[in-house]
Amino acid sequence: MRNWPWYGYLLLAVIIFALVFFFFFKPRNAEIQSLRESRMKLEKEVEVLKEQKKELDKIEAELVVLNATLKDLEQIIPQKKEIADILRRIQQLAYDSRLNVLRFQPRGEVNKDFYAEWPINIEISGTYHNLGIFFDKLSKFSRLFNVNNFSITALNNQTDELTIGAKFVATTYYFLEEQPAAAKTATPTRAQR
Repeated sequence: MRNWPWYGYLLLAVIIFALVFFFFFKPRNAEIQSLRESRMKLEKEVEVLKEQKKELDKIEAELVVLNATLKDLEQIIPQKKEIADILRRIQQLAYDSRLNVLRFQPRGEVNKDFYAEWPINIEISGTYHNLGIFFDKLSKFSRLFNVNNFSITALNNQTDELTIGAKFVATTYYFLEEQPAAAKTATPTRAQR
């Protein structure tokens, strides 16, 4: 190699450089390019996932609000009827209004699409002013009530605390619980076998 001309050294350097370039740098460059493309795909996926996370957060926030609204609505129109609780509350409202409950008679339910009406015949006695207080409290009751067939009559034997009698139908509502559809599985009879 000592006797080589100057261009021989140059040719050897070019060959070594070409070998290093083709066997080391070019595969590394392709690998780096592949990694860059993978990184860009992952960054795009991360951006999509961030957007989906934002949407999920919005949906979860809406779900919390809707659940709170549902709980409020279930107070107004609950899912199950609570006869004893309603009786106790109406009697407490009447007692607080200084009225006497003479009759509390639940009638048959009337099923609608997703709720049921539950009319209750009520007869009370007391004063006109106390009856007004009772209806005011009933209107602020957490449960929804409609009052129908309302009539007031004067009592024959009036006192300071008992001057009138009132009869009305208080209708409340409750959600019907969804009934699971009965599975219709027929067992084959001997004639079908």
